[in-house]
Amino acid sequence: MKIGVLALQGAVAEHLEMLTGCGAEAVGVKRREDFLSLDGLIIPGGESTTISRLIDSQRLRESIIVMKEAGKPILGTCAGLVLLGREIKDRPDQKLLNLMDTVVVRNGFGRQRESFEADLKISLLGEEPFRGVFIRAPYIATAGTGVEVLLTLEGKIVAARQDNVLALSFHPEVTGDNRLHRYFLSTISLMRSSIRNPLK
Repeated sequence: MKIGVLALQGAVAEHLEMLTGCGAEAVGVKRREDFLSLDGLIIPGGESTTISRLIDSQRLRESIIVMKEAGKPILGTCAGLVLLGREIKDRPDQKLLNLMDTVVVRNGFGRQRESFEADLKISLLGEEPFRGVFIRAPYIATAGTGVEVLLTLEGKIVAARQDNVLALSFHPEVTGDNRLHRYFLSTISLMRSSIRNPLK
């Protein structure tokens, strides 16, 4: 399968390396033509305002939305979680992708010096804790009825999914633990299977 990592700014190389280690074909995407034949997309961490501006300057917004509407899985980590949302709390004017019915808080756990790591119990990964790396991490303040909350930390939503979109507050690509990337790839395999067998 061919997975794109939005390569405009942020933790791109780490996601590409993790995907390649999982056996996927991983490519950086910067232009509309790069979206052709992708099976899934990762929007990495970085600076959400910068990435949002670059999405529009490169005219990529429609390409990302089309992927979501086609049912292709999309994963957003850290700044990616912000961009996937409907609105930023206290900054409703900032333009987001609106692919999840969420209101998010940027830098919700503090600035760079408040970055931290924590062992997370994520049910979809089994019993073994996942080491979450939170770097200027956002969180989801409000989740709509169609959003499934997967994990909270300190009472704040740090992992959620809606339809084919998965959002994480933390950075799974820097841990050496590829379970979340393997889970993401498994959702693509399931999507492909349902297309081949529509009555299944």
